[in-house]
Amino acid sequence: MPSPSVLIVEDDRALADVLIYNLKLAGYETLLARDGQEGLAQAQLKTPDLVVLDLMLPVVDGLEVCRRLRANPATRGTSILMLTAKSEEIDQVVGFSVGADDYVTKPFSVKVLLERVRALLRRKHAGNEESDVYSGQGITVDRQRHQATAGGVPLELTRSEFKLLEALIRQQGRAFNRTELIDSALGDDALVMDRTIDVHIRALRKKLGPHAAAIETVRGVGYRFREGAMVVDEVNDQ
Repeated sequence: MPSPSVLIVEDDRALADVLIYNLKLAGYETLLARDGQEGLAQAQLKTPDLVVLDLMLPVVDGLEVCRRLRANPATRGTSILMLTAKSEEIDQVVGFSVGADDYVTKPFSVKVLLERVRALLRRKHAGNEESDVYSGQGITVDRQRHQATAGGVPLELTRSEFKLLEALIRQQGRAFNRTELIDSALGDDALVMDRTIDVHIRALRKKLGPHAAAIETVRGVGYRFREGAMVVDEVNDQ
């Protein structure tokens, strides 16, 4: 089972480093955004299990980030923990009213924060196990079990291939450019060329067999997972 992922949206570099270190130590995968706009983009692309969200952010403030995450079907079920220096009761009420699941004020205990994170993730997984299963075109991806099938047949995928298929099937019909898919499947730190994604797509299509046509090439952009009626076709190496 893959480790839960936590997106930290925090512009204070020192605090972000502390959070990343302790969350990784606790076994979580971590992502980082330095402003609200970047946080929204990463949340939509990578759909983390939980977002640790500061309120006082550049570009787009935390309250607006929270509103948009709740309005977007792709991120509506993501747990949100607000982390802020605003400690007045009215601030907490506003935070909860726009969709926050929990609210931690600065300064805070790292141990307490980690307990809040664990509690939110337990609640999410206990109540929304189905949200981690995505299906389309005869293909199913189960995030929690890290399993994928095509036509009911289990697929033997590499970690990168699995994450690539997951990113595409989660937002069916959306055209991803190669940079977005590199970030999603290989990670922000991967030093690769755009054409690396083409190689992964080619390998993934071969493994999908007659379901390969589910992944469409969008010329001049990148790739998308086909919407609509199920398509069964020959293997496509384009």
